[in-house]
Amino acid sequence: MLPPAVVVHGLADAQRALREGRPVTLLSAPGAAVFAGCLWWRELAAAARAAHPATPAFDVLDCGDAPGQAMAALRTGQRLLILDPACPASAAVRSAAATLGAIVLAGRPPALDLGDPRARRRLARWLAGVT
Repeated sequence: MLPPAVVVHGLADAQRALREGRPVTLLSAPGAAVFAGCLWWRELAAAARAAHPATPAFDVLDCGDAPGQAMAALRTGQRLLILDPACPASAAVRSAAATLGAIVLAGRPPALDLGDPRARRRLARWLAGVT
């Protein structure tokens, strides 16, 4: 079971989430692997963790319905990702992920989207499990 998820759109959002000091799942925007790339996501997550090394954090990259991006993400070391299960290559990606110890989620978990300025005020409560 993953800790509460927070949608982050950049390094400032990721650091804001980690600064709370509570376990968190950093979640990319829907389809971010397609428009931002898996290397961008890996660097963002690494930089955020480096700034807040004591905060337990997972990171999930949303690959939408793009199996090529999902495979690229796995090659870069991404171990949690989302891929639309209706994608024809979904089974192949899941198989590849399993051999690497990675997990492919079929959908997005409930999340607080930090792209909404009002969400920033709710962040501490969200991470504490108070919705």
